[in-house]
Amino acid sequence: MAGDVETMVAVGLVWGATNALMRRGAHLSDRKLGARPSNPLGQWLHLLFTWQYSLPFFINLSASAAFFHILRDSPISLAVPVTNATTFATTAAAAYLLGEEMRVGLAFLGIGFIILGVWICIS
Repeated sequence: MAGDVETMVAVGLVWGATNALMRRGAHLSDRKLGARPSNPLGQWLHLLFTWQYSLPFFINLSASAAFFHILRDSPISLAVPVTNATTFATTAAAAYLLGEEMRVGLAFLGIGFIILGVWICIS
């Protein structure tokens, strides 16, 4: 069980970091496209071929495969809260490190509560 919890936290860390990186890549892709009108498929392909988006996206998908492997051996009532809480906290921290504006004090207070909640779940 301890290895499963470590894997749950690792998946949450990867998902959270790649969420923030994908957001940054999507903004970069939007800036490159500019005001040019484009069809949705063209916009999606442009986004997919922007490596700042696609690399974190594929890493994120790899973590999803690991998550499904976790679900094979762990109770969903533990796997989902631990992984999602870790993802949320990591997304906020990574977004802050990437320069997104946020209410830092409240964000880190929330992250602290998330860490406490995950600790309670796995104890």
